[in-house]
Amino acid sequence: MAKKSLKIKCERRQENYMKALSKGKKPKFSTRVYHRCKLCGRVRGYMGRFELCRICFKELAQRGEVMGVRKSSW
Repeated sequence: MAKKSLKIKCERRQENYMKALSKGKKPKFSTRVYHRCKLCGRVRGYMGRFELCRICFKELAQRGEVMGVRKSSW
C-alpha cells in the first residue's frame, strides 16, 4: 500500500513539474521530482528509456515483451 501511495505522489509531482515548465517557470525544488518504475514503483535502478527498473526490465526482456531487446550470448 505504501508503494502505491508513493507512486501516486511521484506521478502528481511529475505532472506539476511539467505544468510549471510549460508555463515557463522553473520549479522551486527540481530535485523533488524523481522517477519510479511503472510496474513495481521502485526508485533505484530506473531506466528512463523504458520507464522500468532493472529488475522488471530483465523479466520482461527474458519473456520477449520489450521491443528491440534481445538476450546477448557469447
